[in-house]
Amino acid sequence: MDTKTILAEATDRMQRAVDHLAEELLNIRAGKASVNVLNGVFVDYYGSQSPVSAVASVTVPDAKTVLIQPWDKNMIRPIEKAIIDSNIGLTPSNNGEHIRLSIPPLTEERRKEIVKNVKGEGETARISLRNARRDAVEAFKKAQKEGMSEDEQKDGEAQVQKLLEKFTKLIDSELEKKEKEVMTV
Repeated sequence: MDTKTILAEATDRMQRAVDHLAEELLNIRAGKASVNVLNGVFVDYYGSQSPVSAVASVTVPDAKTVLIQPWDKNMIRPIEKAIIDSNIGLTPSNNGEHIRLSIPPLTEERRKEIVKNVKGEGETARISLRNARRDAVEAFKKAQKEGMSEDEQKDGEAQVQKLLEKFTKLIDSELEKKEKEVMTV
């Protein structure tokens, strides 16, 4: 293994950790309406489990409402049932044409709880970064035993540490944005 390969692998793993964090943060509700609130909701559509977005148009007409317009009017009941069964904490209401989800305002206590969850997700991402660094450092040590110069090994370890710091800053900025979004009333 050479320095470039080890660093590329570490960079890839760290980038995936940041991407995963961003994806997880999208699923955390911040008191504003978002189509992402339905990400984990699946509907029985003619015998197969499909996401709501595959059987209906999902839009956000205002900051407190998610509007679901099924392409097939017979899907209103199954979509409603799927939302209720999913335990996302929202009660659907329909008028025979479309389903509305009203997003209730968050209490201060709930906001603090959500921020705690956000920080937990951030810590999980940081652990992934540290694991990637540890594996890269071990790869450099192994490569040194197999003939890599000690200077190149130490240099590689320093570069991995710089990568860790760079990706940690990315994670911190993602978390800061989400915390600000959650705490904004």
